[in-house]
Amino acid sequence: MEYRRLGKSGLQVSVLSFGSWVSFSKQINDKVADELMGIAYDNGINFFDNAEVYALGESEKMMGRILKKKKWDRTSYTVSSKVFWGWRGKQNKPNQTGLSRKHIMEACDEALQRLQVDYLDMFFCHRPDKKTPIEETVWAMNHLLQQGKILYWGTSEWSGVELMEAHRVCQHYRLIGPTMEQPQYNLFEREKMENEYLEIFKNVGLGTTIWSPLAAGLLSGKYNDGVPEGSRFALQGFDWLRDKWVMDDKVKRVKKLSELANKLGITTAALSIAWCIKNPHVSTAILGATKKAQLIDNLKALEAVEKLTPDVMDKIETIMKTKPTLPDF
Repeated sequence: MEYRRLGKSGLQVSVLSFGSWVSFSKQINDKVADELMGIAYDNGINFFDNAEVYALGESEKMMGRILKKKKWDRTSYTVSSKVFWGWRGKQNKPNQTGLSRKHIMEACDEALQRLQVDYLDMFFCHRPDKKTPIEETVWAMNHLLQQGKILYWGTSEWSGVELMEAHRVCQHYRLIGPTMEQPQYNLFEREKMENEYLEIFKNVGLGTTIWSPLAAGLLSGKYNDGVPEGSRFALQGFDWLRDKWVMDDKVKRVKKLSELANKLGITTAALSIAWCIKNPHVSTAILGATKKAQLIDNLKALEAVEKLTPDVMDKIETIMKTKPTLPDF
């Protein structure tokens, strides 16, 4: 396993990590989750990602049960939660969502209870809150840092402008700014990582815990011949994933990508994940495997990186045609 610094911080995270979005408490049960987390940990993965909203809190409860059962040395792994949407779904009342000081403080305590840990290594603002002053959010995160309930705070799917505003406010009040951002990044979704965040990487530093490196499974090639039963695109309530990704044009490109992967002697999934972690601005790519075979294959991305020579990278670009157009100045 390769380990990378989380931005400019001293924290080291495995370049591949394991997440629970969609899968925990929806696609898999405790037994499967226990097996997958065990395989991940035994292969050097030291970051496990979660959020209050995942399965309305049940995802964190499941991960908490497994962490308690495993009895791993707490210093050997990192775990995260995220705050914004709350966990009560349609039953959410005022102050049970968003990034107010009240919700941030209470959401952290609730996440600690569900995950059965004394502190969170990482705590993310799951989305920007347009209705709460950034000063309030930043101060709340710093209070949690001072209390020792969280070690690093960050954001998810914030714009470059919003991130820099957070840093500006932190600098003004001499507070600790966001250490990491969790954006979507894959061969179809590249704008933030390869364009919008470039100046942030250069000027203030930013760790990234990217999600959906396989575009919800599309870049694994398993949808090349339709939507398999039991897959994410077949789940009730996740139609938006299917509608967004499963388009004829995208599937055609993935099929060509699969041909290239076959020539290289690797799977399409390993190739796609390897492409993500080849970007030095990626601190860690979160895997969302639901089966043992999937996870083991995803882990082969570590070896596949060596096969992504400049010539192969050019071939990928020719197939995908998704590279962002950078400003000409």
